[in-house]
Amino acid sequence: MTGMTTTESGGTGNEDAVSRFVERFAGELTEAGMQRMAARVFAALLASETASMTSAELAAQLQISPAAVSGAIRYLSQVSMISRERDPGTRRDRYVLHNELWYETFTRRDQVLVRWEKILREGAETLGPTTAAGARTAETAEFFAFLQREMLGIMDRWAAYKKSRPES
Repeated sequence: MTGMTTTESGGTGNEDAVSRFVERFAGELTEAGMQRMAARVFAALLASETASMTSAELAAQLQISPAAVSGAIRYLSQVSMISRERDPGTRRDRYVLHNELWYETFTRRDQVLVRWEKILREGAETLGPTTAAGARTAETAEFFAFLQREMLGIMDRWAAYKKSRPES
């Protein structure tokens, strides 16, 4: 297979195609509100065969400075999307995606929805149920309560689906 290599950034595949995927997905994450460099680092880790890379590997693959990698890593660590592990027998850190990344992300989002709903309900009471602002705030709280209930159902269905699917 001409042009095919085994790489850290995607197993057996074309490095250019992997890079295009990383940049396309990072662009989508950026459009959704994630910091640009964090999105690129996250996408590179996601596309990595081991879901882990060192700072030097990330800098080389993404053609960015070590400072840019460091800032992205700091952000991704703060939002619990990655963790830091020590490479065995070395002093190098390796950055790793969490195994249940999306499940954990949406579970944390669920906790945020509960807090928002509580504050919005208090706000609706403060604003008064007969005012337009109070009614709008109460409906927003109701929306977040609905979203939270639906999210719990989705997470339960996801767990059942994962258990039932054949091993890949």
